[in-house]
Amino acid sequence: MKHARLAAAALIALSTPFWAPLSAQEETEAAPSPNEIVNAAAAKEWVQIEAEDLLLMTLTPDRDGNAREVVIQLMPAPFSQGWVENIRTLARAEWYDGTSVNRVQDNYVVQWGDPGHDNPEGKDIETKPLPEGLNVMGEEEYLEQSQILLVGRPAPQTEASIRERDDRRFQTWRSSDPYAQEPFQGVKFQSGWPIGYDVKGRWPVHCYGMLGVGRNYSPDTGSGAELYTVIGHAPRHLDRNIALVGRIISGMEHLSSLPRGSGVLGFYTEEETELRTPILSIRVASDLPEADQPQFEYLSTEGETFSKYAEARANRRDPFFIVPAGGADICNIPVPIRAVSNAAADE
Repeated sequence: MKHARLAAAALIALSTPFWAPLSAQEETEAAPSPNEIVNAAAAKEWVQIEAEDLLLMTLTPDRDGNAREVVIQLMPAPFSQGWVENIRTLARAEWYDGTSVNRVQDNYVVQWGDPGHDNPEGKDIETKPLPEGLNVMGEEEYLEQSQILLVGRPAPQTEASIRERDDRRFQTWRSSDPYAQEPFQGVKFQSGWPIGYDVKGRWPVHCYGMLGVGRNYSPDTGSGAELYTVIGHAPRHLDRNIALVGRIISGMEHLSSLPRGSGVLGFYTEEETELRTPILSIRVASDLPEADQPQFEYLSTEGETFSKYAEARANRRDPFFIVPAGGADICNIPVPIRAVSNAAADE
């Protein structure tokens, strides 16, 4: 019974929203859907994504000859910057050109890179040499360590003081989190990204579409030569075990719809070589001619509109829904991202 009570308490804590409940009068009024809230956001609440933080991955055309392009947004500081720098280095060395999608595991990940590297189904494939000068990261870099624990810093602050400090900096949704350690733990959004935190530090979390670095067994942390994206239910157990370096913001359908591999962990077997989708190129957007640079914006997660949007995602009151859920997992509140017109291309 004790364990049952603890489990029930944890469930209540997880589903408890950060916002205050609405009044009865507000609940009876016609409520806008999350999309309607986002569509009404003022222009000043949208944040442009810098071209240096975007990658354009071009796959071979599909069987009908249609182009397939995937746009990736790289993780901003302070998270995973050693790996992010490596990815830019690999892209600028054109190392990814001629590699392929080698693994498609249902309800889990799509992985691409050199088919001869860390591939249980590709032992006889020659490995492509990596460029020199890549960063080598330690496992401690999977998270940004809390300043309150660093040597020479002031004495540890209380949970209440940390929350007050964060709330002054960010107007953001937050919730408790079973994947973090007590007493100070939870999930929130920071600068447009889903972030987990506890007393030890902060880290990005594995939601759908997030981009991670493939690696071998510890102490290997990967270089960025092997990348994967989540195509299924959020595998939060991977948080702080693998470096997250970005997310797919356009063209996800070109990856999630690929045929599943039948080999170990969803890798394509030798008999399935033809299923590996070739990668023609991966380029840093800022290196492309200005007219060819993709343009995207995300909705600020520190603004009033995002707060309303997150509340609406957790408590759907638009006509289709009967019972508001009363809370939401952070991965069920995707940050709105939109493509915008490229002024240079329009000239």
